[in-house]
Amino acid sequence: MAKAPPAKKSVGGGMMGFFIIMLIVMGAYSITPIRDGIAQVADIFLGPFFSIFGGENHSWLIVILVLSALTGLYSSLLQKYTIDYEKMQVQQQKTKDFQKVFREAQLSGDEKAINKLSERRAKLMEDQMEMSQEQFKPMGWIMIITVPIWIWLYWTIGNFPAGAVPTITFPYWGELALSDPTALFLPAWIIWYMICSLSLSQVIRKGLNIGGI
Repeated sequence: MAKAPPAKKSVGGGMMGFFIIMLIVMGAYSITPIRDGIAQVADIFLGPFFSIFGGENHSWLIVILVLSALTGLYSSLLQKYTIDYEKMQVQQQKTKDFQKVFREAQLSGDEKAINKLSERRAKLMEDQMEMSQEQFKPMGWIMIITVPIWIWLYWTIGNFPAGAVPTITFPYWGELALSDPTALFLPAWIIWYMICSLSLSQVIRKGLNIGGI
């Protein structure tokens, strides 16, 4: 008796889970009591950063630098151990080789080869979708850990007395309070966090020998 083919995983499952988490995060961020509650719980663990560095201008930049390094580290570790990068590289090479062969068949006008390759392309696209789904696996955990840090920073910096908000100096923009909006319509502290996170993440990912997403 022939065995039934194994059930295929839902390609949209990972993406749907990610978007559900994003909706929950957006809801938590937009509802003040929930947002403040998350910030107060996070303050139990992150408050020592404030105490250690004393809230001085240059010290708060270091606080954000350290937090961005921590988020970059655990994000990279989660990705390293939940995503099969070797399989991803194999799939990318298969796609590259297929595109080259398919292009050659098109240029030569070989209809028989084109039809045969078209059937293969459908399977290749299915495999690519599955690999795309794999990339969403760690995103939920990353957001669950990262968002409270963002909310804590927003809450803490927002609670500074008027005129006492730490400042940062950017090229062209000059000196800004961390809570001030920038030309990119984001508060200055988020821009600094993104600069630190993107730079440090590249170093961490290279050290862990994992590819980009």
